[in-house]
Amino acid sequence: MQTEQYMQLALNQAYLAASSAEVPIGAVVISPEGQVIGQAYNRVEELHSQVGHAEMLALQQAGQSVGDWRLAGCAIYVTLEPCAMCMSAILLSRVSKLVFATTSTIYGYRVDKQINFALYNCPIVVQEGVLEEESLTVLRAFFKTCRSMDGC
Repeated sequence: MQTEQYMQLALNQAYLAASSAEVPIGAVVISPEGQVIGQAYNRVEELHSQVGHAEMLALQQAGQSVGDWRLAGCAIYVTLEPCAMCMSAILLSRVSKLVFATTSTIYGYRVDKQINFALYNCPIVVQEGVLEEESLTVLRAFFKTCRSMDGC
């Protein structure tokens, strides 16, 4: 599979989130061999927990899949730039590559310039902008609907 195909899998998860009245963010974790070992969508509302982010759930599933919390050589594809909590988990998991569709100007990990991820000493390749328009479309549609119902 190619990068865009993996991101499409993450977008499929985002659509599941939207259909569950969750912020439409999806994530997939890919093994070094190219297999999907974790996939999830936001379930914050359903789980009543701030750790119900797509990335956190996908990382947990991937760890269970391989029997180890260390995910060296793996890649994670996310439809929105991870928040600081999720980025910390990604780095602690030793994921080798992060690919996200679009930036988050409110909660993205790069918003807080005081956060120093050098502590983790885990090199990671970051790629952004893969299927950006598709990700923005689903996010905008969700928030437009949500705001029109005074639910956000």
